[in-house]
Amino acid sequence: MALKRSLVPQSVYRRQLAARLKELRDATGLTLTEVADQLEVNQGSLSRIENGERGTTPVLVRALLDLYGVKDEDRRADVLDLVRADKEQQKPWWRKYSTVLTPTRYDGYLALEAGATHLASYQPMLVPGLLQTEDYARAVISQMRKDLSPPQVESLVRVRMERQNSRLGGEAPARLWAILDEAVLRRTVGSVEVMRDQMRKLVEASERSNVTVQLLPFSLGAHPGLYGPFVILTFPPPTPDLVWLENPKNSVYLESPEDVENYTDIFDQLRSTALDPSETRTLIARISKELEE
Repeated sequence: MALKRSLVPQSVYRRQLAARLKELRDATGLTLTEVADQLEVNQGSLSRIENGERGTTPVLVRALLDLYGVKDEDRRADVLDLVRADKEQQKPWWRKYSTVLTPTRYDGYLALEAGATHLASYQPMLVPGLLQTEDYARAVISQMRKDLSPPQVESLVRVRMERQNSRLGGEAPARLWAILDEAVLRRTVGSVEVMRDQMRKLVEASERSNVTVQLLPFSLGAHPGLYGPFVILTFPPPTPDLVWLENPKNSVYLESPEDVENYTDIFDQLRSTALDPSETRTLIARISKELEE
């Protein structure tokens, strides 16, 4: 499996812009060297723009469109809109938390998640961040990130809560399909009371029209998800799907069609074998009641 270890793309719009500019250049038969010579710009910079590694300006894009013979005003406007949208997404709400986000590339994930329309999340050990209560998030972060001070922990808790409001609420909420192993609920995080509140939130979230929650019961035995957690992010066309794998110090994303298809197949297998949403709510209620005994 090929893991791409470079920094994640800064925005969905930048990825779309990169693909559009490369497509227009290819249609003319021009090489990057020829474009750079004619416009008197750095070839390396043009290459990074086409790879989605850096943004650009409306001035340069207009020059590229002129060189590529794009005269249709609507087509030009579409490309320039991507430039402006990318610049806007470089001012995200999470920027003020950059000191605690950057070390694990969490800020890169947030940039991707902000543009996703669908999120397919599998978690064998923890409740997904988008469904965590504040107390559960605080307990998880403080135990998993021993390098952080209490104020830094609180910063990450606030990020997690703002993510939930941003992606699961508002005018255009993302569609979240979360599959959890039963171990997620059997592991006491924080305290019994924290777990009860967390299970209550899971049930409430699962009743929302844009959220589906399924459990993989212990009785299922071994299954394809035992390899570990992952998130599949789906974006508006033509941007392709991505898979995100979070690690303590070196989180990575997979973007090759083969890798994405592999994880999509695994998620489909888990979805077909997990309890349905109604059965899931019943099991959550039962486990929550057991905590009271």
